[in-house]
Amino acid sequence: MSGSAFLLAPLAALTGYAAGWLHFASLRRVARMITEGRLAAVGLQIGRLALLGLLLWVFARAGAAVLLAGAAGILVARARVTRGAR
Repeated sequence: MSGSAFLLAPLAALTGYAAGWLHFASLRRVARMITEGRLAAVGLQIGRLALLGLLLWVFARAGAAVLLAGAAGILVARARVTRGAR
């Protein structure tokens, strides 16, 4: 792992956690909007996916270690958010 990746990986993990938490926490709102028949839910869902995809793309451009750390942060956030939803 290069020096810059060594410094960026923990930052990517924290950023991934924050983005993952926002992404999965907003899922409840999107689901509620869909069941209410609100068309804005489609735009919100597309935005959620686009932002997370863009973040993963940025992580990938920084290197494999950064991508793995960021993705791990997202997965940890997913586990935390979904555990609270049960």
